[in-house]
Amino acid sequence: MNAGGMAPALLAEVVERAGETDLGAKAVTFGGADPVLPTRFRLGEMGAATIAAAALAAAKLWQLRGGDTQAIHVEVDAAAAALRSSRYIRPAIDAAPAGPRRGGGLGIYPTRDGRWMYFQRLFPHHRERLFRVLGCADDESAIARAVSDWEGLALEEAVVAAGATAGLVRTEAEWAQHPQGLALATLPLLEILRVGDAPAQALPAGTRPLAGVHVLDVTRVLAGPTCGRTLAEHGAEVLRIGTASLPDNEAMMQDTGHGKRSAALDLNSALGTATLRQLIRGADVFSQGYRPGSLAARGFSAEEIIALRPGIVHISISAFGHQGPWAERRGFDSVVQAASGLADASAHDGVPRFLPANPLDYATGYLAAFGAMVALARREHSGGSWLVRLSLAQTGRWLASLPRIDTAQAAASAGDLPAERLAELMTETDTPFGRLRHLKPAAQMAQTPPHWDLPTAPLAHDAPAWLGQPAPPAAA
Repeated sequence: MNAGGMAPALLAEVVERAGETDLGAKAVTFGGADPVLPTRFRLGEMGAATIAAAALAAAKLWQLRGGDTQAIHVEVDAAAAALRSSRYIRPAIDAAPAGPRRGGGLGIYPTRDGRWMYFQRLFPHHRERLFRVLGCADDESAIARAVSDWEGLALEEAVVAAGATAGLVRTEAEWAQHPQGLALATLPLLEILRVGDAPAQALPAGTRPLAGVHVLDVTRVLAGPTCGRTLAEHGAEVLRIGTASLPDNEAMMQDTGHGKRSAALDLNSALGTATLRQLIRGADVFSQGYRPGSLAARGFSAEEIIALRPGIVHISISAFGHQGPWAERRGFDSVVQAASGLADASAHDGVPRFLPANPLDYATGYLAAFGAMVALARREHSGGSWLVRLSLAQTGRWLASLPRIDTAQAAASAGDLPAERLAELMTETDTPFGRLRHLKPAAQMAQTPPHWDLPTAPLAHDAPAWLGQPAPPAAA
C-alpha cells in the first residue's frame, strides 16, 4: 500500500464532505500505514487524515493572510499516538518509560440475559448515580453480581434515567437497525452550515494562521478540548471556560490544555452568565461539547449565541448526534464504542474490548477544528454566522465503514510504538502542574509549524477575560 495507506483518500473524503475544492489536499504527504496498534480498524490512517485536514485548513488561512502555500506532512504512527495522547502525559521527572498509562473506572460486565454492559465510571457524580441504581458498593465483584441480576436493556435505560452513563454492548448489525443508528445514517460526517447573516470579516493581523482569533472553549473531557487545543497550536487565543461544579480527569485536562488559558465560571449565577455573554461578544469561535440542551437551558443555545455575536462560528459536539431518540443522551467515546458495535467487533475470546485509543474523541476534535477554520475562511469571503456540527457517533460510523485490516496482520502489531519512536514524538514543558512530558503536535508544516505558546494550566488559573481586556468584577 502507498505511503499513508488509506490516509490520502480519507483526507480527500473529509475535504469533499466539507464542500471544499481548493484546499490542495493532494499536496499533503503521509508516511507509514496501519496497523500501528493491534486492531483491525484503521485508527492511524483515520487520525492522520483528520490531523492533516486541520493543518490544511490552517494553511488556507495562512494564504488568506498573504502567506505562500506550504508542504504538510503527517506520519501515521504519530497520528495513532495522538488518538490516545492523554495516556502519555506524565511528570518529566517520572522515571517510567514513555508508554501509555490508563486510569481506572472501566469495566464490561455480563447481564442476566447473556448481554454485556459497560459503565463509564471516571467521574464521581456518575459513579454515585450508578451505584444508586445497582444498589451495591464500588467493588468489582459486587458490581458483577449486581449486573448479573439485570437484563441488559433494562439496566441501560435505568442507568441513563438516573443521570449516569452506560452502554449496552450491541453488534454492528443491531446498531444499524437501532432507531439512533438509523438517525445517524441520515447525517453526514460533519456539517458546516451558514446559519445567519453578518458582514465579511477579515482575519486580524498576525504571524500565524489563527493569530488574533478568539476561541471560547466551553468543553470538557476530550473531543471539544482537542478542538480548542488544535486551534491553539495554529495560533488562536483560546480561553477555556470550566466549572468547579463538575469533576474533570486531570490527565485528560492536562493533555488538552496546551496553548490555552483556563478560567472558571458559575453559569448558575447571574455574574457567571453575564461574564460568558460578554466573552461571547468578543469571540470569533464558540465551541461547546456539553450534553445537547444543557447550555441552552442556561440561555446559551446556538441561536442565542449567534444573536449575541453575529459572525461567530459555533461548534457543537455531541455524543450521539443532533437527531434521533438519543440526541440528548450523555455519552463518551467508550460508551459510543459499546453501543455502536465497535467494542463487539473488537471482542477477544468472546469478551467485548475497546479500541486501543480514543479515536472517536480525538478525531472528532480534529474534525471540529478543521470545520471551524473552513468556516472562518468562508466568513472572510462572504460573511455570515456559521454552525459546525459533529458527534462521536458520526465519527464512529465513518471509522466502522472503512475497509478493515487483516486479522492476523492486526494481531501481530505491537501494543504501542517503540520507545525510541515515542521519544522522537515527545517534548517537555514547564507548566503550573510542574514540568510535563507530552506529545508534540503531529502535523508538520513547512512555514507555520504547529506549536503551543502557553503551557497547560489548571482550572481557574486565569481570569475569564480576553487578553488586554479587564477582568470582570469578582462575585460578591
